[in-house]
Amino acid sequence: MTTTVDLSDDLEVINSAMSSDGIRLRIEKRGERLNLRGPLPCRTTPGRTRMQRLSLGVPATTDGLQEAKQLLLLVDLQLRRDQFDWQQWTKQTARPASDLSKTSSRRSEGRSLQSSDPITLQLAGFEKSFFCDPIRRRSPAGSRTTWSSAYRPYLRRLKGIAEERNLSLGTELLALTLSSYADASRSRQQCATSLSALARHYAIPLPDNWRAEAAGYGLHRARFRQLPSDGQILEAVLRIPNPGWRLAFGLMATYGLRNHELFFADLSALAPGGDHVLRILPTTKTGEHQVWPFHPDWVERFQLCELGRTPNLLPSINTDLNRTTLQQVGRRVAEQFRRYELPLTPYDLRHAWAVRTIHIGLPDTVAARMMGHSVAIHTRTYHHWITRRDQQQAVDAALARQKNTG
Repeated sequence: MTTTVDLSDDLEVINSAMSSDGIRLRIEKRGERLNLRGPLPCRTTPGRTRMQRLSLGVPATTDGLQEAKQLLLLVDLQLRRDQFDWQQWTKQTARPASDLSKTSSRRSEGRSLQSSDPITLQLAGFEKSFFCDPIRRRSPAGSRTTWSSAYRPYLRRLKGIAEERNLSLGTELLALTLSSYADASRSRQQCATSLSALARHYAIPLPDNWRAEAAGYGLHRARFRQLPSDGQILEAVLRIPNPGWRLAFGLMATYGLRNHELFFADLSALAPGGDHVLRILPTTKTGEHQVWPFHPDWVERFQLCELGRTPNLLPSINTDLNRTTLQQVGRRVAEQFRRYELPLTPYDLRHAWAVRTIHIGLPDTVAARMMGHSVAIHTRTYHHWITRRDQQQAVDAALARQKNTG
């Protein structure tokens, strides 16, 4: 049975951390219970806030303090999303005093169940931490896209498996969630990435074979030999009747851009006299970076210099990130490729660009930086071609030494 302890030091640490993250809510101890105190919506005057207390019905114990911290993060998340509802919390906490010690009496129905579901609380805490990261705050639109596409789907599956098997958040649940995705699939590797971040956040040990089980990022093994050749890329663009989409295709083929990066790049260097080095804007998925053309002569071949003078020659689509997302912008590009029945996908152009840099001997660290991802991801994605290049270089060096000594 948990007992009441002196929590003053722990409360000071947690509340200071919340203040550093810009959260104005605080945990306070009143008697034998923990409450929240801070600016909350006024119950009588919609649209206004005032300093108020929110009773949590949580005992003032070490375990209770951790639960109160998760509830604080959940309340803050609801406030930021304009989803806070006093009725949910009063249902949860308004009960006879004689029942305060009963944990089960804190379980409410409907959406308020989420406030006492451990998995939901933990995932809400993780989401809060994700968006509070100072680096992610520099690109809010990119962070929202990353969360919705690269984290949320896998965390939803984890929650579903937890409910189905009555499991708490731990090593077993992480392993089961990962194994629910097909071997050697990109989804499996992306799932591993999101779950690894979740594990780090809650100090959950990963299985020893986690990295091997997570293998499969990037190109599927059955497709890595099917990338379009340069000749096939030059033929494919001829199928596009719209000049704006031809320019978009040419940009992606020449610079290996992600779908949405087409519309979030500084194209001024394409103007006459420019160095043809594109600057990808910080509003994109992976932030600002620069990228060089490979092949350089494709800038002229695809008539990309026109974009240096007139960027609005690209297709007109909604790029206002207050009304759309990077993911939706990227989906619009993929849909257009399908509409023209092109024999390749936008990411085929990106992968082909990366392989081109490998064949010409561009250092992997430089290519990875231009593509806006880590060297580790670059190496895993293009392992086949990098291995072949390194082996060929070793063979050529050995043959050269033999020739010189012969």
